[in-house]
Amino acid sequence: MAYEFTVSGRIAKPVHEVFEAVADPASLSGYFTTGGAKGRLETGATVTWDFADFPGAFPVEVVEVEQDKKIVLRWDADGGDSPGEAATKTTITMTFAPLEDGRTRVSIKEEGWRETPAGLKSSYGNCEGWTGMICAMKARLEYGINLREGLYV
Repeated sequence: MAYEFTVSGRIAKPVHEVFEAVADPASLSGYFTTGGAKGRLETGATVTWDFADFPGAFPVEVVEVEQDKKIVLRWDADGGDSPGEAATKTTITMTFAPLEDGRTRVSIKEEGWRETPAGLKSSYGNCEGWTGMICAMKARLEYGINLREGLYV
């Protein structure tokens, strides 16, 4: 069985504003990357995301960006079973869909872990992280609140 998940939520803002909250590093740094994001999400770029709870900037490969519709990313995933084992890469696909009532539906799918106990554990951790990201983005965009500030460290 392949390890993958999809999480989603609805944000009461227009699709362009929600998309930019992810694509723009200054915006992303205001609610998700507690250590900061460097580089705009554009097809072919490699950007960095840093988290206070997982110190050290993570390189994030930007595979595809379709303005206001989709962002596809790849990054190294935990999940090796042996010390020094090379990391595998997972693929993250974010989709942004405008809803008739003016809200935006955001879905995030991540897939590609090794089918090992360590891969399964890593997938659960990332599922938690992406769920938190959607909640934090909603709180930031709708209410101006940073949910992650002080949450992890």
